[in-house]
Amino acid sequence: MSQSSLPEKANRSVITDWRPEDPEFWQQRGHRVASRNLWISVPCLLLAFCVWMLFSAVAVNLNKVGFQFTTDQLFMLTALPALSGALLRVPYAFMVPLFGGRRWTAFSTGIMIVPCVWLGFAVQDTSTPFSIFVIISLLCGFAGANFASSMANISFFFPKAKQGGALGVNGGLGNDGRQRDAAGRAAGGLDLYLCRFWR
Repeated sequence: MSQSSLPEKANRSVITDWRPEDPEFWQQRGHRVASRNLWISVPCLLLAFCVWMLFSAVAVNLNKVGFQFTTDQLFMLTALPALSGALLRVPYAFMVPLFGGRRWTAFSTGIMIVPCVWLGFAVQDTSTPFSIFVIISLLCGFAGANFASSMANISFFFPKAKQGGALGVNGGLGNDGRQRDAAGRAAGGLDLYLCRFWR
């Protein structure tokens, strides 16, 4: 392989020319790239909402598996992801222009595994302190902030005339309550199942 072909391959993954308002460009290349990014963004956003709502499914069952938290503490665990998610939406909205949509989507989706795995271990030990659950709950809020970066990312790809439809698909399917609730309950139930039977 020659030296000159290396930079070409490295640059293929970075979009250097993007003109969605140009009809010819949109037909030849833009529509395909924008659609691919949209259909990757939707499941990433759905996953983010599942992680964001995880404590809604888990908190109500913690005392059933042996924890001794008060009702106020359980409500706090349910509310903290919303608080941290709301606060983090502002910086998350600016991350796509700084790091690129693909990199940021991969990173922000990938880091959601941290609170999920940590929660899986935390629920297996009934001596896990409340403060650990608070930290995990706050980390779940990072998933809620993904909505801002996802919408910012998708809006860059589509011409103004098509942005409403694209953002509607991204926000509507990515935040579909039925899918999110079913997946969130399954994930929360899996954590509690592991807590009871996998010791």
